[in-house]
Amino acid sequence: MSSFKLTHTLSRVAAATTAVLAPVVAFAQEAAPAATEAAAAAPVPDKADTAFMYLATILVLFMLIPGLGLFYGGLVRAKNMLSVLMQCTVIGAVMMIVWVVYGYSFAFGGSTSAYFGGFGKLFLSGVTLDSTSATFTDGVVIYEYAFIAFQMTFAAITPALIVGAFAERIKFSAAVLFCVLWATFVYFPIAHMVWDGAGLIFNMGALDFAGGTVVHINAGIAGLVGAIMVGKRTGYGKDMMAPHSMTLTLVGAAMLWFGWFGFNAGSNLEASGGAVLATINTFLATAGAIVAWSLVETFTRGKASMLGAASGMIAGLVAVTPAAGSVGPMGAIVLGLIASPVCYFFVSTVKNKFGFDDTADVFGVHGIGGIIGAVGTGILTAPSLGGTGAADFSIASQTTTQIIAVAITIVWCAVVSAILYKVVDLVVGLRVPVEAEREGLDLSSHGEAAYHS
Repeated sequence: MSSFKLTHTLSRVAAATTAVLAPVVAFAQEAAPAATEAAAAAPVPDKADTAFMYLATILVLFMLIPGLGLFYGGLVRAKNMLSVLMQCTVIGAVMMIVWVVYGYSFAFGGSTSAYFGGFGKLFLSGVTLDSTSATFTDGVVIYEYAFIAFQMTFAAITPALIVGAFAERIKFSAAVLFCVLWATFVYFPIAHMVWDGAGLIFNMGALDFAGGTVVHINAGIAGLVGAIMVGKRTGYGKDMMAPHSMTLTLVGAAMLWFGWFGFNAGSNLEASGGAVLATINTFLATAGAIVAWSLVETFTRGKASMLGAASGMIAGLVAVTPAAGSVGPMGAIVLGLIASPVCYFFVSTVKNKFGFDDTADVFGVHGIGGIIGAVGTGILTAPSLGGTGAADFSIASQTTTQIIAVAITIVWCAVVSAILYKVVDLVVGLRVPVEAEREGLDLSSHGEAAYHS
């Protein structure tokens, strides 16, 4: 081939190649800035928020072990101390596994259902080191693992709260089995309804910052149903059943208060002003409730008790939980001042009137305190009362929504819990034998004792 023909041929190939590649090059040039802009626009978790959520998560774990265990343990008789510690420990551990296997998916799995999160996140499917979860601020995210771990501690402690209602007479296997079933059919659906963007109660506009309905009303109602269905302790009303260690009860209550800052402030999901508001409200509502319970006891009994102060502490913490991020500091004090007298009335009068044996007053404190907090949130969030509501906030409308949310939680929890207690009774039996109960669950169920003389 002559050099002329070769040159001509190569020129034609080059021209054809250029013609073919020109659109590709043009597209790449156009797409590159777009891809760069998209990458730049993708929000990245802030290191401060990551550290904040880590701290909040381990604070909630501290609430469960050792906080709740010591609080409940001090309230029971010495022969049942370890049984309560064991129930809190094992239930918490089992729930952590359940949460990552299917609980997270059932609550936050991405389903558009108003009641169920779906199967999309089973075994944490799709979760990576880089995947993120939204917060309450547009464009701000946290690592999905941080959100999963934080919510896991909620899922671990909530079923454990229930055991205080039937402590000292339930089988260990029954307590664990019930809590797993209860979390599956009550806690996960309610969590989805209240906190997931597709949830029924969320879309009603109900306010529940850190779990008034999901955690406390839920656990309180389940505790009441359990206290009734499991039955009274042998010798209830005749034998001495006073708390064996108010010292441990106060230690546990103090740990709960300490950990509750993670519970409430962490629910803000960011290290921002909302977390600071939740923090000061967690101080003030609790302080108001302690003072109120002590005053009520002074006027009704002539003396303020340590048990009362500890009970008031928990009542204030429970009441402020749904309101922590939306009411002002003065509103938080009001919640505490109101919650204590009402909880005291249910613990000292209503329980005796109806004769149910709620060992650690789970219903009287968590159930009633949660209801007061949930309804009170609808009132005290109003900007005219120092809350963070919008200028067009309607107390009547919001309070009505709060009451409906409370009613849905109560009905769902009560009906499903009653069914689950019956199922557990048929499968493994709810109660230990009378002889084992008299001996104490520490020895009869676990073969060890908390104290040795």
